[in-house]
Amino acid sequence: MLREKKLLPIGTEFFDKLRKNNCYYADKTRLIAELLNSHADVTMFTRPRRFGKTLAMTTLKSFFEIGTDPSLFEGLAILRERELCEQHMGKYPVIFVTLKDIEGNDFRTACRMAANKISQEASRFDFLRTSSALTEKQKEQYEKLCSWDMDPDVLAGSLGNLCYFLEKHYGQKVILLIDEYDVPLQKAFFAGYYDEMVQLIRSMFAQALKTNGSLAFAVLTGCLRISKESIFTGMNRVSMQENPPVTGSLYNLRVLTIADPRFSSYFGFTDCEVRRFLEYYGLSDAWDVVREWYDGYRFGDQEIYCPWDVINYMDLLQADPQAPPQNFWANSSSNDAVREFVRRMDAGSARRELQVLADGGTVKKRIHQELTYREMYTTVENLWSLLYMTGYLTSAGKPDEEGIPLTIPNREIRTIFADQIMELFREETRNDGESLKRLCGAFAAGDAAEVEKAFGGYLRRAISIRDTSVRKARKENFYHGILMGLLAYKADWIVTSNRESGDGYSDILVEAEDGSLGIVIEVKYAEDGSLESAAQEALAQIETKRYDEVFADEGIENVLKYGIACYKKRCRAALGDE
Repeated sequence: MLREKKLLPIGTEFFDKLRKNNCYYADKTRLIAELLNSHADVTMFTRPRRFGKTLAMTTLKSFFEIGTDPSLFEGLAILRERELCEQHMGKYPVIFVTLKDIEGNDFRTACRMAANKISQEASRFDFLRTSSALTEKQKEQYEKLCSWDMDPDVLAGSLGNLCYFLEKHYGQKVILLIDEYDVPLQKAFFAGYYDEMVQLIRSMFAQALKTNGSLAFAVLTGCLRISKESIFTGMNRVSMQENPPVTGSLYNLRVLTIADPRFSSYFGFTDCEVRRFLEYYGLSDAWDVVREWYDGYRFGDQEIYCPWDVINYMDLLQADPQAPPQNFWANSSSNDAVREFVRRMDAGSARRELQVLADGGTVKKRIHQELTYREMYTTVENLWSLLYMTGYLTSAGKPDEEGIPLTIPNREIRTIFADQIMELFREETRNDGESLKRLCGAFAAGDAAEVEKAFGGYLRRAISIRDTSVRKARKENFYHGILMGLLAYKADWIVTSNRESGDGYSDILVEAEDGSLGIVIEVKYAEDGSLESAAQEALAQIETKRYDEVFADEGIENVLKYGIACYKKRCRAALGDE
């Protein structure tokens, strides 16, 4: 009898749930040993969203917390560290708070949400209500921490006070885990109460991290490394190059960004992990596609896949082995940063840099890793940094005095850029009615030379997504999409794409609403730059596949056939026989 496969861990962010439900787990428990051996008092990991930050934090909670179930770690790497496990496993009170859902249209609402999160965590320690180690006054203070409507002063001191009460009860210093610490700041910035939220978070962290004598150590995660002047005032930040701080100091903050080689393999999947993952589920044949779409991120010295994407695509493949890859990561965010970046880059040298990225190349930039949200959208330079830190761009080599070479990591992220570039292109062309009228008029008149001239003008102005590493069909899709958008200008034309006709599916069919005209367009990419031969090949395909038959069936007699060949910013239009 075949052993049942483990479940795919879709959306499972809690380590104990993942292990109890027999889910597949890529063993990241060596993180625990490295964290303890680093001797840092406060460690911050910054990684893009959907790279397993919450799972890493709940793994720490499950390992360190008093009363943990050791069986959760059976068969995992950390149990080979016997002395470390004997000394630390299940020995600490642990506070775990995730701030990822703290948002609201105003500061008052956000405060209530934050209070609710912390009150839920405080209520886990219900035994403090009757603890003989706490005074009656301290028990009253604890009761306030369990209230979802605690006032801002109580909220500011909540984490620090909870640590103190737990240390008094257990006689053991506390581990504090704060997940997605920067999300409330992001939400507050866009909702207009940023300064108030900065003050609240600063006060909370000062009491929980800076002046907290009950703290064993703390770990924070987030997407961005917010400037220490705004949040971590008074704490000494340890740089990537410095040695570990002396144990016992409560004033040291160690920030481990995506550029740091330490801890680089503990967030996201490595190539070996993905290969094993696919092999386990019998999906090894999908490795090339998974790598093309979801690999390419570089954390320190490791090449990393986005785990959210890999897991979701594997789930899709189990239901349909022929399923094409999807944009899972991108669809979980608004992608505002890319939208703003593309708009800002639409001129001069900046436009050329965007074209280099779109072509799969690299652009070298200095990265500012400490920014406030107020600064992030103020300049194009800061947007480069924002896109790098949030995963839309990744490093393509070693940094030097000129900066870090940046590139788009994979096919998934490239589609985000493509969508935003095409949206900007559509906005521009909608405002250029005369040129659109001239192009559509040329198509209707059978004027191939004018079609070539007008379409070529658009190509020269457009930022194209035609990565040299992709297949010919994908390059053709870019030009196909441009033409579709341009021809849609004519309100009395019905423009369809990949419609079944004759013996196949034609690229573009245009039909005048009054039945007076039909246009067949086949688009080819001239891989070797031979535009004329590619245009004639396109026309031959129209004839061979009889794409014009659909118009004959509808009684349309005036039919024009165009073969359009494209290569980089050039094109050739050829008109077929009527």
